[in-house]
Amino acid sequence: MEILDYAFMQRALLAAVLVGITAPAVGIYLVQRRQALMGDGIGHVAMTGVGLGFLLTWSPVWMATLVSVIGAVLMELIRWYGRTRGDIALAMLFYGGMAGGVMFINLAPTGSNANLTSYLFGSLSTVSESDVTAICILAAFVVLVTLGLRRQLFAVSQDEEFARVTGLPVRALNLLTAITAAVTVTVAMRVVGLLLVSALMVVPVAAAQQIGRSFAATFVIAVAIGVSVTIGGTVTSYYQDVPPGATIVLLTIGAFVVLTALATPLARRRARARTAADPAHDPAECAIPGTRKTTDEVGV
Repeated sequence: MEILDYAFMQRALLAAVLVGITAPAVGIYLVQRRQALMGDGIGHVAMTGVGLGFLLTWSPVWMATLVSVIGAVLMELIRWYGRTRGDIALAMLFYGGMAGGVMFINLAPTGSNANLTSYLFGSLSTVSESDVTAICILAAFVVLVTLGLRRQLFAVSQDEEFARVTGLPVRALNLLTAITAAVTVTVAMRVVGLLLVSALMVVPVAAAQQIGRSFAATFVIAVAIGVSVTIGGTVTSYYQDVPPGATIVLLTIGAFVVLTALATPLARRRARARTAADPAHDPAECAIPGTRKTTDEVGV
């Protein structure tokens, strides 16, 4: 294929695959926790890291990772302790992150708004070898956390009080989830962009939930959607000369629309199959309220 003849496209496609895996892998826990916009907030904070990277002539990816992790920890602390003024504190954190990024990158000798734009919306031609190395290391961390601790993270995401009663370190797991989300944002910013990465963390999960019958199935489908749209968006961006981040997000929304349209007939078919298999089964309205499924029952 012609597209693979260029080194920058080889790097871009590798980064796209890693982004397609990591973003939904973290996003599924954020959606369960009803924190779908957390990635967007971290993306705002990461802008300061990018600006500092240019100002200090250090890798913008690694500096953005450091600043994003600090921002994610602050967000969790605000969520724990800032009950009355938490929303104001978060707003200042997000807007301060954006303003800091613009200020630092304009103060940098080699920085400009054009440099910042490539991080805000993604850019295929600017993915360097050092960026790919950083993305691979960070993506490995994300995969290890999201798969290795999937049962614990699922339990905390579903019901913090129940997880605390069972003896799980809820606060530590919440903090780890936030840090993993911060790392994922920096993994994705070179391909999708900081302002659009949240969509890739949330929309594939929402699409997979339309047809997934268990947590494990939803996880696999979401990652499959993520990889498909990131590769498809990257290839489309190369041939059509369109922005990669916007293309990937629009493809993701398209996948959501298609799966939503398929969800209703699939649900009816499953209902008919259950009725035919067990006609004497009590209807869902008669189920005993308050019953809780374990992680084994939901396929974690």
